[in-house]
Amino acid sequence: MASQRRQMMQSHQSWTDDLPLCQMCGVGTAPNCTYGPDGKDTQSHPNEDGHFRFRGEEGCFLYGVFNGFDGSRVSSFVSQCLTAELLLGQLKSTHTDSDVRRILSQAFDVVEKSYFETIGDALAEKATIISQLPEVSMLSPQSQKLSERLKDLEQEVSGGATAVVALIHNNKLYIANVGTNRALLCKSTSDGQNQVIQIGRPHTTENEDELQRLAGLGLDVSGLRQAALIAGQSSTRRIGDYRVKYNYTDIDLLSAAKNKPIIAEPEIQASQSLEGVTGFLLLMSEGLIKALESAHGPEQANQEMVAMVAAELAQQGSLEAVAQSVVERVKRLHHDVYASGRQRASHCSRHEDMTLLIRTLNYTLADGALTPTQGRWGETPTQGRWGGDAPTQGRWRGDTPTQGRWRGDTPTQGRWRGDTPTQGSQSPTTTLHSTNNQTTQSSSSSSGDGGSLFRQRGSQAVQPDETGRVPPYVDFTQFYRLWGSDHGDFLGTQGASAGLGPQ
Repeated sequence: MASQRRQMMQSHQSWTDDLPLCQMCGVGTAPNCTYGPDGKDTQSHPNEDGHFRFRGEEGCFLYGVFNGFDGSRVSSFVSQCLTAELLLGQLKSTHTDSDVRRILSQAFDVVEKSYFETIGDALAEKATIISQLPEVSMLSPQSQKLSERLKDLEQEVSGGATAVVALIHNNKLYIANVGTNRALLCKSTSDGQNQVIQIGRPHTTENEDELQRLAGLGLDVSGLRQAALIAGQSSTRRIGDYRVKYNYTDIDLLSAAKNKPIIAEPEIQASQSLEGVTGFLLLMSEGLIKALESAHGPEQANQEMVAMVAAELAQQGSLEAVAQSVVERVKRLHHDVYASGRQRASHCSRHEDMTLLIRTLNYTLADGALTPTQGRWGETPTQGRWGGDAPTQGRWRGDTPTQGRWRGDTPTQGRWRGDTPTQGSQSPTTTLHSTNNQTTQSSSSSSGDGGSLFRQRGSQAVQPDETGRVPPYVDFTQFYRLWGSDHGDFLGTQGASAGLGPQ
């Protein structure tokens, strides 16, 4: 069995290739990047993120985003095997909430045990070599050969992954989280407001519940909080990483633990009914979250992410394009802050792999594709309007994809407003309503000096003429006068204002 799993890890094909993909989902990715002093961007390691998005039987849907470290072996293995533990008849329509939560938790446990089985032979060989090294002269050819083999084995068995998994079963949403990825649910409420819910919290030393769990194992909480990183990673829960699972007594921060302190047990939040819900679900890798937080700070990251998705939904013709456009926007924001040399530039010298998965909920994109000169709704890209037959009949109005308001034609006419990330006079503030299982974020507007997504124009967007063009925002009269003078063809004020020049 272990050899079969090892072959599956090394194969470029997976049995999951034959599973039907969910068509109500889009994924965007970007590799890690380090900005050099010469301005060039370099990728420091191959992409280590993973994801899946499958449609099962009986109205079951499964999504996941995995953030690998020290290689992609664990994230690839988990993305293949976790599906097998959940979509091969384990989930029935008759299962209760407690049944589903139990099956989810068992799946993570089985997958990690299966992964360690695949590296069992390598770990045994590694232990044998370590026991032989003291008996061999350090300068002998045999010692050098053993050292090289030991290095190869260490690379083969090292690494781990964090995971956030979303399961939709019986029209209920279940989120299982291990580590530092994030799940956001954006939905319209019955009173017309737009609610952003972060489901669960990251498992780090900033999580008080995690610190209490570790303290119960006999660990020094103050030392953990001060160190922030445990064996090179910020997560207190992760899949794989044999060093912290089996050799934790050799790690100073963890050596006093009575039992395994770093675990792969998922935290599964209470199910959320999706009956009548309109909006979208976001699953994000840690790299995407950190890139946005590094550029603009963590306070408004959730709202900015949701607002960017809403803006792209109003402009793009497919969910795949929406997700990729949002990732590219975060990547540009991160780079621009670094290039600006401003206060937060020191936080943006590099970013890790980024993955964004978007799953719409009772939300249908309008038919038709966008062209460079005309939006799907018959208007120019700079004057797009969302007039789709979405359940809430909402409209997206604005002068550009990043300048507008999300209006829902609901009884209370709820709005989503904000400024551009780099400028604007308004900034959404955050109201946090904490519960034991989740943090709810709702948006409102207040004055500020930037750091948010949208910039509201003072006047309504001008309408295009019959040719689809809009009047220029800039008066080019002086330019044409100087241009005509330089070229010996005088253009007076009246001529320029009458429409001379490029049309």
